[in-house]
Amino acid sequence: MDIKHPKDSKTELTDLVLPSETNPINNLFGGELLARMDRAASIAARRHSRRIVVTASVNHVAFNKAIPLGSVVTVQAKVSRTFKTSMEIYLDVWTEDRESGRRLKANEAIYTFVAVDDMGNPVPVPKIEPETDLEKERYEAALRRKQLSLVLAKKMDPHEATELKALFQ
Repeated sequence: MDIKHPKDSKTELTDLVLPSETNPINNLFGGELLARMDRAASIAARRHSRRIVVTASVNHVAFNKAIPLGSVVTVQAKVSRTFKTSMEIYLDVWTEDRESGRRLKANEAIYTFVAVDDMGNPVPVPKIEPETDLEKERYEAALRRKQLSLVLAKKMDPHEATELKALFQ
């Protein structure tokens, strides 16, 4: 398998916040944003793996800023790290200022997808090689997040989580 780069999976979805997608105080429903992020992440994962992909987990979501009715919202997704059959996707959510056009970061999330064959069985995915400083930072942090998840699920002995332990030594 060829080695790929995060830019190969870059996905950007831009849309408008409509009245039917808002809560009683006219901000985008969190569930609506989650669905948009899931779609963008699935496209990024499919671009990387060129396989059917399924959401394995939503590892982190930060709703840092409310997104009001009428906002232009852009969800950016890129594969940040791959493992044997899974891919971590890092998402950044931006809103666009109506007056200036300046983009402001509103939210972020981290999803994990697994590539599967036609029968739903996990299949290997290409390795990824980060290029930018941010991609390298997210790549390194992904291993720590995976180890933490495995330790918490009791699928990994904490003493084996070397990358995670290095944070505390």
